[in-house]
Amino acid sequence: MTTTTATVDALRSGELKGITRLDLACGLEEFPREIFELADTLEVLNLSGNLLSELPDDLSRLSKLRVIFCSENRFTQLPEVLSSCVQLEMVGFKANAIREVAPAAISPGLRWLILTDNQISVLPDSIGNCARLQKLMLAGNQLEELPEAMRGCVGLELLRIAANRFKALPEWLLQLPRLTWLAFGGNPVSAVPQAPRSTAGRLHWGDLVLAEQLGEGASGVIHKAHWQPSPQQAGHPVAVKLFKGAVTSDGFPAEEIAACLAAGNHSHLIGVIGELTGHPAGSSGLVMPCVDPGFRSLAGPPNLTTCTRDIYGDDQRFSVALVLDLAKGLAAVGAHLHARGILHGDFYAHNVLYRPEGGCYLGDFGAASFYPPQARGGAHPLEALEVRAFGCLLGELLERLEPEDDVLLPSLQALQLRCVGPVAASRPRFADLVATLETVQD
Repeated sequence: MTTTTATVDALRSGELKGITRLDLACGLEEFPREIFELADTLEVLNLSGNLLSELPDDLSRLSKLRVIFCSENRFTQLPEVLSSCVQLEMVGFKANAIREVAPAAISPGLRWLILTDNQISVLPDSIGNCARLQKLMLAGNQLEELPEAMRGCVGLELLRIAANRFKALPEWLLQLPRLTWLAFGGNPVSAVPQAPRSTAGRLHWGDLVLAEQLGEGASGVIHKAHWQPSPQQAGHPVAVKLFKGAVTSDGFPAEEIAACLAAGNHSHLIGVIGELTGHPAGSSGLVMPCVDPGFRSLAGPPNLTTCTRDIYGDDQRFSVALVLDLAKGLAAVGAHLHARGILHGDFYAHNVLYRPEGGCYLGDFGAASFYPPQARGGAHPLEALEVRAFGCLLGELLERLEPEDDVLLPSLQALQLRCVGPVAASRPRFADLVATLETVQD
């Protein structure tokens, strides 16, 4: 046995001996000591959704523990004992009531730290010792600044600081050599512009009939639906995204709605028909065109092992011609968004829909942010971050090419390397990518 969703009785009986992952959510107020009986094998411990406020001082007895989740509990501080677990790489304490993060609570070996939706106003300088840290989730706190010691987080690739109190982004942050995916919406620094609402209407809930669920993300659930604004008009198949309403790992739903509207129309965006009104529970939502069922997700999202890298099928392969087509489409939509002062923030293959015969859409604006007003116009490090994300995606596709001898490959590989270079200022702009890719003939 390798994993299970358990009960306390099963834990106490000894029948879980040998598991590598334990999920235990049953109103726990104290850490069950019986968990230590699993010390020889336990690697992932999920105690989310309980009533815990502390962890035992001897937690390090779980010598193989790599991942611990304690989200939706009652912790008011990040436990210092975490740093005593020498194998620990991933820590998740989302949606507690954490106000304090003591310097000793931060282990230098962390790769992924989740502190979303707490009450944290200050991070300790010790986080700068986390050179291996790749993913840091801090949305929904009370932070006004990041410690300059974070210059030492040279491996940081994904950062979520949306829904905090930042009035500015530190210049050193945007120069980190591997920073790629950033969300800072819902802060004073990300002023939402007036969206061009003339291109999108307002659709009433009563004119929609929801059908099957098409997908779910951090910020909401997407359903297929039928829209008939009046009995005299023909109905239309549409897609409806209903937002969950609370702060998510990426930020506020309102920021996503504003970004979708501000993005406007583009051949590689799904677009928006209108905002949803009149939902009986007061939920916000967007109504979008239905996508041709021939489109599919380009990849799956990262998992605990890959951390910041998407998941592709073992036998998933792409022709050079298809890679070039996707690169042209995604570079074009990147140029479109940044010309409008929008940072997508989640420029990943798992947010791309594509057809094997060609064509793609970039979706999911849950991590979108707006450029600081004083930063609009000209080259900017925010665009350089997104270009690096484009480069990572292109690199993943090039690693999965069908075996063929193609003269296009060296040109695409050289372009990809320019996009992921460690110096942000040396990366091309999206407009340059569009022009360069047009010179590559398929």
